Amino acid sequence: MNNTRRTFLASSVTIAAGTAAAIAAPMNVGKAKYPLVHHVFFWLKNPGSIADRDRIIEGLRTLRKIEAIKELRIGVVASTEKRDVVDNSWGVSELMFFEDLAGQASYQTHPIHQQFIKDCSHLWEKVIVYDAIDA
Repeated sequence: MNNTRRTFLASSVTIAAGTAAAIAAPMNVGKAKYPLVHHVFFWLKNPGSIADRDRIIEGLRTLRKIEAIKELRIGVVASTEKRDVVDNSWGVSELMFFEDLAGQASYQTHPIHQQFIKDCSHLWEKVIVYDAIDA
């Protein structure tokens, strides 16, 4: 075996070992900055209506003004692989992060949130909420 081939193989083994170590290492060993997650899924009354979908998204964006919400992400169904465990029947989602239960509770009654519900609830058929806190 020539030196070039030996060097290549040694480099490949080193890279593979480093990759395995990186995969095995915990991604975040500290306490989460925003440990409370509030994930909401909306099923639209008119699932084919881009205008209705965009109106809900526009309404969700207004929620960013609520101080208790530390991070807000708004999404639509991704074109990922179809599998039995993937539910892509919804239309719009919101993912919020809060510092604590008190912040999430204040969001629920906040006038901006209440206005969003008033302005947009006629557009959805069903809503499911998943709340979780770091274990």
